[in-house]
Amino acid sequence: MTDRSSISDIMRAALHKRILIPAFNVAYLPMLRPIVDTLVECETFGIVEVARLEVEKFGAKSFAAVAQEYRNYEERGFTRLHLDHVPVIDEDGLKVDWRSMIQEGLGLGYDSVMIDGSRLPFEENIKTTREVVQMAHTVGKPIEAELGAVLGHESKMSMPYQEIYDERVGFTDPDEAARFVNETEVDWLSVAIGNIHGAISGAAKDKDKVQARLDIEHLTTLSERTGIPLVLHGGSGVQAEYLVQAVRNGVTKINIGTEIRHAYERALKSGVQDAQREVSAKMRSLICDVYHIDGSVHELR
Repeated sequence: MTDRSSISDIMRAALHKRILIPAFNVAYLPMLRPIVDTLVECETFGIVEVARLEVEKFGAKSFAAVAQEYRNYEERGFTRLHLDHVPVIDEDGLKVDWRSMIQEGLGLGYDSVMIDGSRLPFEENIKTTREVVQMAHTVGKPIEAELGAVLGHESKMSMPYQEIYDERVGFTDPDEAARFVNETEVDWLSVAIGNIHGAISGAAKDKDKVQARLDIEHLTTLSERTGIPLVLHGGSGVQAEYLVQAVRNGVTKINIGTEIRHAYERALKSGVQDAQREVSAKMRSLICDVYHIDGSVHELR
């Protein structure tokens, strides 16, 4: 890996070497600098990312604002910039102008983008994802998509987590995953194997997430059937022993949003600098004590 390596090459190398790449979501613009600084401090390669919901419901302001802030602090030996979760239908059930958002992200120089058609019928998800793949591959950028239902962003959860896990609600179907990857030529796939998003609305958005479990056998099947880097959304709160097994069995990228957002929000009453320090502290704990990936930039080279 060099400063000029594409994120596609980095992700493929990480999959081959079974190295986890953490992706940290920017819910508020001042979070971006401590995210980059902490990755450099820990000598860890990671992704800086922002989703539509962080612009709409938190303080990321805009895709352009995040891109500009990233350019102010970017360290290409340690980071790339990703446009996370551009939904076709959002968590409130509303249709989204996803084409213009994807085009905006590509125009702003995001290194990769994600289209989320998981709330669409399967055939429509394939069609939409294929269109975005063509848009992005034309300019040499990789695409992440989602298949299955990683729940948690909805305004009201219809059932408790344990029931979701026990009944495999929303779990990615291996046969569908194999066909989806083959027909769309997507680069990375977000899968549902017990992971769950943190709440983003109501009183629940301020509460700690459930301690999620992962079905590693199901993951192994998905990895074997797809052959591409798999992504774990809702990474905050997943029990550490499952994460270790997940990386060994095909998960290459993990999204962390709730834990660092909570750290920032809870310290903000003491000032932005205190909130930034809390983001760094939470990241160091995750990188060094939970994921054990400090120094990963050297393994990727």
